[in-house]
Amino acid sequence: MSDTHPPGLVAAGSRLGQLLAAAGQPTLTDRQTGQFEAYLSLLRKWNARVNLTAIRDAEGILSRHFVESIVCARALPQGIANLLDLGSGAGFPGIPVAICRPEIAVTLAESQGKKSAFLQEAVRTLGLEAQVHAGRAEDLGQKFDCVTLRAVDRMEQAVRVAAGLVRPDGWLALMTTQAELAAVKAAAGDGFDWQEPVPLPGSGQRIVVLAHLLDK
Repeated sequence: MSDTHPPGLVAAGSRLGQLLAAAGQPTLTDRQTGQFEAYLSLLRKWNARVNLTAIRDAEGILSRHFVESIVCARALPQGIANLLDLGSGAGFPGIPVAICRPEIAVTLAESQGKKSAFLQEAVRTLGLEAQVHAGRAEDLGQKFDCVTLRAVDRMEQAVRVAAGLVRPDGWLALMTTQAELAAVKAAAGDGFDWQEPVPLPGSGQRIVVLAHLLDK
């Protein structure tokens, strides 16, 4: 990526730093800031013609999508070698995980063609090592150290799929709400040791919750 950025992107990087500081989060490296700036630019460009996300303004993308996904990435335990972002959509939280935790091999699974095409472009533009699977995650034929999932339609069904893709001694990381927590725990089924939810900045309801699949 170029070291020169249009003024709007420089302002976006600075604003992201402010939002992270306000949330009590450590600063990003210069490289990570540049990657998030490029990600924001790409999101807004594609959103003009593809419905990637309902939040389209820069401030909303920075505060809701970026900051929340960064908090999720940093909450993941150490020692995770590979991660599946199930139903990745516009790349949340999978792309921020790939940016913030480059030691993790990230797979972005997205069955909708236009969204998977965006993910391919984002991975290329940001210089990430992540892989894009343009299809159903179940078709990958493997299990992962960690599976991430952000609140989606038919969340309980998606959680059941996600839980089945976690290897023994692996992790499930769900971005959901306090109100939905009991339902997603039930959907995941037995065998998980649930951790204390981590509140997401700017909301009394949104959380990221980790569950460890016990190796019996």
